[in-house]
Amino acid sequence: MAVVAKRSSMTYFSDGSDHYSHRVRIVLAEKGVTADILEVDPLNLPEEVQEINPYGSLPVLLDRELALYETHVMMEYLDERFPHPPLLPVYPVARAESRQFMYRIETDWCPLVKTLSSGKAKDACAAAAKELKDGLVTIAPIFAEKPFFMSEEFSLVDCCLAPILWRLEAFGIKIPRTRQTAALLDYMERLFDRDSFRESLSEAEREMRPSYYSK
Repeated sequence: MAVVAKRSSMTYFSDGSDHYSHRVRIVLAEKGVTADILEVDPLNLPEEVQEINPYGSLPVLLDRELALYETHVMMEYLDERFPHPPLLPVYPVARAESRQFMYRIETDWCPLVKTLSSGKAKDACAAAAKELKDGLVTIAPIFAEKPFFMSEEFSLVDCCLAPILWRLEAFGIKIPRTRQTAALLDYMERLFDRDSFRESLSEAEREMRPSYYSK
């Protein structure tokens, strides 16, 4: 990936198929941060990851002596350390609103993605897919108001939402273009066509939509 360059002081241990890992890779690419991105098997964690992360999970961001293992913390740390372009609003009210949007994504949709990614019972996955699709279709019209999620500028909220939207087809979720969903589908194209998003994709993620960039 383009964000991987020569050996640097920052290392990112990433699961190439996980949407949590993906969101931080988008931030790294958006900021143009030079980092060593190491794809790791979550079922066979390196000893280094087990030593620095008490929860034994991915992703993990290691910056010199600092080890971070919660994605919201990672994203805000990167945004503060590398302030251009800013990915959170300047004003406190708008920042709080962005954080609350991220909380809603985390609470409402991420558990559904977890179910769909886990290979659980067919009925559970079908129910999760329906709930996720219905939730997206319901809010679809709001994307007609601004180019990004409730914002004129690309933000950390979009970094959280983009990996979920990219995985819809892999989950068997097809959102047809209708009058209601058109703004959502246009928003998805804006996200997926960003250079930073393309650079963020792992090989496993490219295979989720193998024909997208050949259109």
